[in-house]
This record gives sequence, structure tokens and C-alpha cells, in this order.
Amino acid sequence: MATATQIRSYTYDSSLSLKAAGLVAADTAGSLIVNVGDATFKGVAVIDVTAIEIASNDERYVISVQGSTSPTFASDVQNLASLELGATEVRSGGAIDSAIGRYELFFLNEQDAVCYPYIRIYTDVSGTIATGINYAAFIGRDHLTNA
Repeated sequence: MATATQIRSYTYDSSLSLKAAGLVAADTAGSLIVNVGDATFKGVAVIDVTAIEIASNDERYVISVQGSTSPTFASDVQNLASLELGATEVRSGGAIDSAIGRYELFFLNEQDAVCYPYIRIYTDVSGTIATGINYAAFIGRDHLTNA
């Protein structure tokens, strides 16, 4: 007897975009900032990786969802959740090299009773980088379905 498998699908809304598709080869903050409001917000950053360089086995990419109380991220920047991708030799807990595909990063905009209404994505890059990582990211609304 076959068992049901849970498959996530997400509604895309351009106003919740965190990063357009594009190459990242150095530390950088996404240029798009989303205001999720002053209340507690549970979200999922949907990260679609279309290319990832792992040629020297020392490449590491940490993609973080950051929050701030400042609409320009000039102050009070808080990492809300992080995803570590790259070569297994330099990733903590990585059993295999990261690959292209969809990654989900669940986050909450409240930490230590402080709500961070402004959300952005940040990429920390380390290792011997020639081309880097190419990805797009958006905040998705989770629709859990059975298949």
C-alpha cells in the first residue's frame, strides 16, 4: 500500500520577493526589503538555487533571513534564521555537497520579545570563489498538500 507524501507548494507574491535571481560571489545583502508589520510573523523563505559553485571543496554560502526595526537596516539588524550551503568539507553537518534545487528556511520575526518588521536576505560567502551561487528568494505562504 502506498503512503501519502507531503508536498509543499507556495503562492508567489512579488511584493514578498527577497532577492531576484542572480549570481552572488561575495558577501552581500539583498536589495529588496519586505515590511511584514509590527506583529509576530511566521514565514518561510523559499530559496530556489539554480547554480552553486563547489570546485575547490572550500566554498561555503550562508544565506540568512535578517530582520530590523529600521526600514533601511541602518541599525538593529538581527539574524532570524540561516541556511548553510556549499562543500561538505566546510559545512557543519553536511553529509554531501549542496546541489541546485529548492530550499525552505522557516523563520519568526520576533526574538527576545522584539519584533523586527523589516525583512531582507543576506548571503555570507567564503572559500575560493570564481562564480559563486545563483538563487532567487521570496517569502512564501505555506500550502501543505498530500500526494
